[in-house]
Amino acid sequence: MAQNAFIPLSFQSIPEEEQLHRAREFYDQSARRRSVREFSTRPVSRQLIDLLLATAGTAPSGANKQPWKFVIVDDPDLKSRIRGAAEKEEKENYARRMPDSWLQDLEPLGTTWQKEFLETAPVLVVVFKERFRLEGEELKKNYYVEESVGIACGLLVAAIHNAGLACLTHTPSPMDFLRDILERPPNEVPYLLMPIGYPKEGTRVPDLQRKSLSDIRAYNLSA
Repeated sequence: MAQNAFIPLSFQSIPEEEQLHRAREFYDQSARRRSVREFSTRPVSRQLIDLLLATAGTAPSGANKQPWKFVIVDDPDLKSRIRGAAEKEEKENYARRMPDSWLQDLEPLGTTWQKEFLETAPVLVVVFKERFRLEGEELKKNYYVEESVGIACGLLVAAIHNAGLACLTHTPSPMDFLRDILERPPNEVPYLLMPIGYPKEGTRVPDLQRKSLSDIRAYNLSA
């Protein structure tokens, strides 16, 4: 069995003080991140979007199969079609599909079936997961697809915030309409719909609190 060539790891060791400084700086920046539903129409360059997606593409993946595809949408007509299809599903969700407990959990966020941000945001990035690969006429398996694409999306959110932009991780359900509208191949399944841009001036967000470190951390240490 052929093996890939190995190359030296590019790794730079830094002093612990610098590690802590970088970690605190990144945490402080991440703690200011909020999901945004009110976007300015201010444009975002495709060069910047490409860099953000390239960062997402550095994520680890099962057997290095990189089972993701990022589709950039900035055409007003396409965004309008996507909004119309998303609102059709979401209206049904809010009216019939979602149980009362789910609606109660959403109430503090002030969300509704209306998704204006899908048109006002200058860019939509639609993330697809590749269930399998097409190599000619042969189907090839991908591994840990959900986990791999989830990690890539996490990197993308961090990269967007780091670049001074805002985003929303939107998951209309069901969302097969995205594959149809964007004419994607059958091996790709919609995973996430992400509006990206600048917050509208005067944007307000829910006054929510994240769990404390003690709530999310557990110790299992040696004596």
